[in-house]
Amino acid sequence: MNPLENCNLCPRDCGVNRLNSQLGFCGAGASVKLARVSLHHYEEPCISGQNGSGTVFFSNCSLRCVFCQNHQISQEGIGTEVTIEKLAKIFLELQNMKAHNINLVTPTHFVPQIIFAIKLSKKLGLTLPIIYNSSGYENLETIKMLKGYIDVYVPDLKYWSNKYAVKYSKVENYLSYTKVAIEEMFSQAPIINFNEAGLITKGVIIRHLMLPGLLFDSKKIIDYIENTYSNKVFISIMNQYTPMFKASSYPEIDKILNSDHYDALIDYALSKGITNGYIQDSGTSSKEFIPDFDLRGI
Repeated sequence: MNPLENCNLCPRDCGVNRLNSQLGFCGAGASVKLARVSLHHYEEPCISGQNGSGTVFFSNCSLRCVFCQNHQISQEGIGTEVTIEKLAKIFLELQNMKAHNINLVTPTHFVPQIIFAIKLSKKLGLTLPIIYNSSGYENLETIKMLKGYIDVYVPDLKYWSNKYAVKYSKVENYLSYTKVAIEEMFSQAPIINFNEAGLITKGVIIRHLMLPGLLFDSKKIIDYIENTYSNKVFISIMNQYTPMFKASSYPEIDKILNSDHYDALIDYALSKGITNGYIQDSGTSSKEFIPDFDLRGI
């Protein structure tokens, strides 16, 4: 059976028939919808490199983060529908633009179509590493489908406490699903490899966006990553939180991150022995770093 006929690609497990014009929680139908294709220079250095990462931003999302910087595409449906053949062509066009990799951003709900596009583009000459860049809120079986097609996994690990997942992303059991998904990602890419230019070609990078007032929660995430993976994965600790979208309804996060708290989290990570990681300079909370979803390049 086509997974889109009874969709359970994400843990929402809607069970809708997307092939029959039904839309699940994420809002996605049968056709791939893209919001932006570009060379992106604001990823981790090992992803962006000099030329930029070949980012493909997919529309729709299985989460409902109240602070989402990309809410126009994740929750408001902005985007352009493309065929699988067009998606494969886009991968090849990014390669011709000298992108360092193909970076699939929020791709979960389009995994079956993406797999077909990867197969087709590789037959036509695609050689770039493929990056799966997701919220971390994944079904195990969906990640298993990707074995052999994804070189680098870049999942978020947003929350330790379920109460914050429910409050800010409208999702139950975020942590339990994310742990299992990341374990599978790691089993597929257990060794971190970099090429001669310092660009990642294999491995897992776990991202954590620190939220205002949640230093204790963030420390729990650091503990988990270190205890489970030691330095076999990279961790990217981000301070780029910008209060947007519906954050104004939550006074405790309707502000930028306290820089002292961010520094304290970095110090904590170092004290736990984490050496494989990335941190961000000050000033990344500016809205100028948020992509312009003008459908350019599609």
